[in-house]
Amino acid sequence: MFDRWLDTASTVLGVFLVMAVGGVARHRQWFSSEVDRSLASFTSYVLMPCLFFHRIIQDRALTPTLDAWYPAVVGFACTGLSILIAVGVAKFFGRSFGLENDSHRRTFGLTAGIDNYGYIPLPLADVFFPGCMVALMVHNVGVDLALWSVGLYTISGKGLSKSWKRIVFSPPLLAVCLAVLLKWLGWSDSVPRAIIQVTEKLGRCSVPIGLVLSGAILYDYGSKIKWGRAGRVLGLAIVVRMLLLPWICLAVAAWGTSSIELKQVLLLQAAMPAATFPIVMTRLYNQDVETAWTVVVGTSILSFFTIPLWMVFGGDWLALG
Repeated sequence: MFDRWLDTASTVLGVFLVMAVGGVARHRQWFSSEVDRSLASFTSYVLMPCLFFHRIIQDRALTPTLDAWYPAVVGFACTGLSILIAVGVAKFFGRSFGLENDSHRRTFGLTAGIDNYGYIPLPLADVFFPGCMVALMVHNVGVDLALWSVGLYTISGKGLSKSWKRIVFSPPLLAVCLAVLLKWLGWSDSVPRAIIQVTEKLGRCSVPIGLVLSGAILYDYGSKIKWGRAGRVLGLAIVVRMLLLPWICLAVAAWGTSSIELKQVLLLQAAMPAATFPIVMTRLYNQDVETAWTVVVGTSILSFFTIPLWMVFGGDWLALG
């Protein structure tokens, strides 16, 4: 078991070293904060859709039936439920852990409730479960829907009336729908070779650039944290994000699906720390960035140790080998 933990830890370390490059680049001022928004938009609106489109078009096992969309349903349900649980914990217990006002609790609910569903699990899936990559991408469409509905309401108090256009016209969602439609029509083999090459090359850039950007953003807020309060917030985040919520994913994997690929996706999600993008949403809606930074950075650092543990334990429990 220790050898398996060590192999997983080595791969996780590689992912975090890419994030560290972003932090070093920001520290050395090779990578200024002025480009953060444009680079985040380019990654979300161009690079990630290219990755999704290329992988789905090239995947011979994916069928265009409703079964192909079940991972998205699971992604939405697990993420939405996780955010609601985190909000509930923050409301009932938050004051004792430094979440003193509504902004603190909203921010905690979003950041502790949504796991890092893209930048970290994608490279890990490529190494450990390459067969689940397409299922992971379809799953992430559901997570995006939960982020921009349940998550947006949590952080801003605004419902679907303010965000439905962003959900429906989300480039990752459109890319997945287009790719699945082409496969359903039997036209996937007719996609021009030039399009396949372009989406492949751009898609390969998505995860490294996203990790570098995440590292730079996390570095920015390191000097602004009040460490006394941060310790209490992080303590609650560890209980919620790293101990309680993983069981939702593992329970669904055990009893909610017979698909090995989806079980692998859910195992990866169970092991993840908090996602980094909610920091951007927190800043955008004028909520408490300090709480967001504490939850994201604290759980990310600890996840170097906990990801291998959950991967080994969960893999054994789900009989994934």
